[in-house]
Amino acid sequence: MSRSSASRSTLPTHTPSRGGKPHTIRIIGGDWKRTPLPVLDLDGLRPTPDRVRETLFNWLGQDLSGQNCFDMFAGSGALGFEAASRGAARVVMAEKSSKAAAQLRANQAKLGARNIEIAEADAMRLASGLTPGSFDVIFLDPPFGDTALLLRALEVCAPLAAPDGAIYVECGDPLDTAEIAALADWTVVKEGKAGAVRYHLLRRRNEE
Repeated sequence: MSRSSASRSTLPTHTPSRGGKPHTIRIIGGDWKRTPLPVLDLDGLRPTPDRVRETLFNWLGQDLSGQNCFDMFAGSGALGFEAASRGAARVVMAEKSSKAAAQLRANQAKLGARNIEIAEADAMRLASGLTPGSFDVIFLDPPFGDTALLLRALEVCAPLAAPDGAIYVECGDPLDTAEIAALADWTVVKEGKAGAVRYHLLRRRNEE
């Protein structure tokens, strides 16, 4: 994913350019495999690296046909577009930054992606109004270093996951669900590290 919304900080995966000019990411699987997508160089915007996305979608299974996904802090849309490319029936992207949201809409139009809904909105506020149990996969990648936001986001988004759903969490430190009261019924089933990026896949304990 990436974040600009409450935008992520630290460790961009590209060389920043001036004036908000775009660089590109590429979709790595599915119908739009190898398609490059422009991404604005905005402060705090940090797309999920290719190798992390590759591992994540190996965990989830390459085919997301019929699944509903929520990209809570969309940023570049790297995770949401990847899910849509792999057959997701519905991908909701929340992005607070008007510039980043405009780029998401431009990329959606480029792909002709009718299964994507882009909400230019505060992610927390939007999530609080969504239907509980309505998403098979939730991508949660808030700004690195903002532990309070991460905990609040987990508390808000956990009820949105379907009974057999999954939550993907990307952050700067290992995630210890034992310390998170809101995730008492959840556990980390997969995790990895790429540079400063820690990434985790969570499922409910009775769904391991």
